[in-house]
Amino acid sequence: MAALALFWGSGFLWIKLALTHGLTPAQITIARCALGAAVLLVLARRAAQRLPRSWTTWRRLVVAAFFCNAVPFALFALGEQHLDSGLAGVLNATTPLWSLLIGITFGAERITHPARLTGLLLGFAGTVLIFAPWRHGGLLTWPALALLAAAASYAVAFAYMARHLTTQDAPLAMSAAQLLTATGLSTLALPAAGPLHPDATALLAVTALGVLGTGVTFYLNYRLIADEGPTAAATVGYLLPVVSVTLGATLLDEHIGPRVLTGMTVVLVAVALTRIGGQRATVRRPVDDRRGRGTRDPAPTAPAPAPAPRLEV
Repeated sequence: MAALALFWGSGFLWIKLALTHGLTPAQITIARCALGAAVLLVLARRAAQRLPRSWTTWRRLVVAAFFCNAVPFALFALGEQHLDSGLAGVLNATTPLWSLLIGITFGAERITHPARLTGLLLGFAGTVLIFAPWRHGGLLTWPALALLAAAASYAVAFAYMARHLTTQDAPLAMSAAQLLTATGLSTLALPAAGPLHPDATALLAVTALGVLGTGVTFYLNYRLIADEGPTAAATVGYLLPVVSVTLGATLLDEHIGPRVLTGMTVVLVAVALTRIGGQRATVRRPVDDRRGRGTRDPAPTAPAPAPAPRLEV
């Protein structure tokens, strides 16, 4: 659990280092997807899991890869060009709140406990506190909105994956296929990626991001769910913003003021409140076919897709 929290939460640090040492957001996104896919392909082969053969599954993976990997990976890199890595981790913590809101909107979730509604309202109040739009020099800027949009994109992906991708059929191979698809989608941005001038630090950072922060984290999350259950895996999500803030402050001399730290605390408390009665409040959906599609998928990182609250990347 500690290794998973460290690798996942450090992803924002690796993005920042890669950006400041010669790589562009598009280049980081492509490398991250490709390296993560390579790790998962090796793990899937060791586990004797094969890539999906159904064209229907691959079409669904295109949607999942777009919203769960290509878009948020790129948005986090774009946002961190102008904002601290610690703040990126804090705003990433809003993903479960977006997931609950989307579930309520489309009827997949019900608020059957007052604490869930309180948590939802409190969570977005904490987000407003972080942005501080009433203050001169507040965070209501396009880079901050890009980070928030990345968190919302994860939530959209999780809602789609819960309905259309399966947890039962070769999850390592499915995740590898998703990241392969995300690599293909990301390469479409190559013409606008800019010149390639990375130094050794950038190459090491993007390698750590792809291998540890994307590929290995999914495997650790998968093992944690299998060994300790989904509740233990979900607990890791609460540690991610703490890890990102701590690493940003100690290694990059980033400063996040009391207001942002207070907002982060409010958001994490809110996420905890939304967990109350959460499993009983989920509306069961009929599966799509006899293979069980429609159940919740723990696929890759981003954080990826552990049971809520998934606070990553």
